[in-house]
Amino acid sequence: MKLIFLDIDGTLTKAGSNVPPPSAMEAIEKARRKGNKVLLCTGRNVGMAAPVYDLGFDGIISLAGAYVVCDGELIYDQPVDNDELKDIISILHEDGVFCTIEAKDKTYGDENIADFLKSAKGDNSEIERWRKALSSELGILPMSEYDGRPIYKIVIMCTDHEQLERARELYEDRYDFVVQEVKEHGNCVNGELIHRSFDKGKAIRLVAEHYGVPMEDTIGFGDSMNDLTMIETVGTSCCMDNGAEALKKISDYVLPSVSDDGLAKGFSQLELI
Repeated sequence: MKLIFLDIDGTLTKAGSNVPPPSAMEAIEKARRKGNKVLLCTGRNVGMAAPVYDLGFDGIISLAGAYVVCDGELIYDQPVDNDELKDIISILHEDGVFCTIEAKDKTYGDENIADFLKSAKGDNSEIERWRKALSSELGILPMSEYDGRPIYKIVIMCTDHEQLERARELYEDRYDFVVQEVKEHGNCVNGELIHRSFDKGKAIRLVAEHYGVPMEDTIGFGDSMNDLTMIETVGTSCCMDNGAEALKKISDYVLPSVSDDGLAKGFSQLELI
């Protein structure tokens, strides 16, 4: 049995979409029929991932590794400290950084983040995901409506790396500042603050241990820099051609883009179907 881990935005689907190419779903179904397990491995929370997850997967690593479910069983659940969260958000806001915070099933964003995204020139799958999420009203609530429920991840957007320096100085020992690579020079810096107690790679190891599968029998497919720990951890790593150049350089395979049936072609090349 192989364990197959799939990022969503820019890998399984076009960024911001909930509809994988038919070729991808056909390949996934064939791989599962052969006895393999196919899990989503995404930065999305469970609520945002649900339209894709419900299409038929064996589990999900969500929130960049903070919340993990295997065959309906919750095996990991790690929100961030609430007091720490308040302090980080306060610092980021003081320095002009736009934020969204993600609970298991809800996302809260700064009220003016939509205007910022409209003007952003950055070109990567995460920016496009947020643009589409906001334009299609996928349940992103105003930050003012945050009700204190556990939060797992902070998404950051700003115009200059210097705006993140103060937060880095205070919290980089506890949080990984995962800043996305932007293909075209633009006015947008975006990324995620992920607590160092978890990441996609650590979650993959937990899933492999849960199923009793050796790491050499794990395969990961991704495209952006928040997939780095997945690509570094799995036995076989695959990056989509539409992905970050830095990720391509360290992946075992570079596959055709998501819009060119890259996932299905990768499954075929690796003899998963």
